[in-house]
Amino acid sequence: MIPPKLHIKENERLKDLESYHILDTIPEEDYDNIIAIAAQICDTEISLISLIDEDRQWFKSRFGLEATETPRNISFCGHAINDEHNTFIVENAKLDERFFDNPLVTGPPKISFYAGVPLISDNGLPLGTLCVLDSKSKTLTNSQLKSLNALANQVMNTLNLRKNNFKLENTLKKVESKNQELERFAYVAAHDLKSPLFNISGLTRLFIDKYKSLIDTEGVEILGHIENSSNKLKTLIDGLLEYSKSENIIKEQKSEVDIAGLQSDFMSLFSNEKDLTINFISSLKTILTNKTALNQILINLVTNAIKYNDKKNIEVEIGISSSDKFYEFYVKDNGIGIAPESQEKIFNIFEVISNKDRFGRPGNGIGLATVKKMVENSGGKIDVFSEIGKGSKFIFTLEK
Repeated sequence: MIPPKLHIKENERLKDLESYHILDTIPEEDYDNIIAIAAQICDTEISLISLIDEDRQWFKSRFGLEATETPRNISFCGHAINDEHNTFIVENAKLDERFFDNPLVTGPPKISFYAGVPLISDNGLPLGTLCVLDSKSKTLTNSQLKSLNALANQVMNTLNLRKNNFKLENTLKKVESKNQELERFAYVAAHDLKSPLFNISGLTRLFIDKYKSLIDTEGVEILGHIENSSNKLKTLIDGLLEYSKSENIIKEQKSEVDIAGLQSDFMSLFSNEKDLTINFISSLKTILTNKTALNQILINLVTNAIKYNDKKNIEVEIGISSSDKFYEFYVKDNGIGIAPESQEKIFNIFEVISNKDRFGRPGNGIGLATVKKMVENSGGKIDVFSEIGKGSKFIFTLEK
């Protein structure tokens, strides 16, 4: 018996094989179907997908053989991978000096015939073979050899798909981890900045109130700028904290929400807005959803409807309906409207479309980004339909 030599690029080959994360995995139907077809086409008792590890050949899929692996030093496939550009064929192992006294020939499964097509990775390195074996010597036709090579290509396509899926899953996990780290950083940074800013704003206002008569006009103006800048930054930080907390809100369990109770809550919440009318339109009595998330979304949209409204009487309509898989909502107002070119941008974080709201305060570009994030994390989507001067209608869904 002549044991197979190590591949000329053995270290690179083993590293390449490891990158597929395939060794010692459970049987899979896609591979089993391929070897069943191979055995049928070639009319052999055994067919295998054999992967050559450091000191063994391990069978990802096997037909007609009980063993899950055999030592590499007695393997036929160990020879086959050293000629990766050709199908390795042994028509009668009992007459071949490399195999006549091989334990796999003299004992079970008593191999006489072997044909193995190397499985070549995208790096040009052989991982193993798709092989067919029989206890009787035989010769494959050109048609059978062509089919065997086509099936080997299909094995590699399946292996590469698995590898790419693994890479994608790993990348997604890393991205998710990074996002969590960034959100945690944003939350901590915003939280730590909030208290000093509150002090700056409060002390500035106190200084103005107490010493305004002792300071010239320019000094009072500078102090006013400090106070306004502090308040603007406070608003931004509040928005960041709300954006960061939205992830945790989504994790809350669904509960029954009474529509009449929801309407009553909103009437109470916005009772100080004297020129505001809120109408609820729904035939539903209750819905089962994440109540905190729904409240947060609606409060954000109604607040925007008030802030970006130039009418004397502000009108807001909230609609709630149901389909097979989703609850459907809309918030409609009679505000200033949104230009067509800005309707996608408004959902981007830190994107500010209007310089100032109804009360002369600048926006921070976080509110609608938070709304979109919460809607999409709840399995829904959000759209806006708007016309300048005629108001806006935000439509969103939440998965049941």
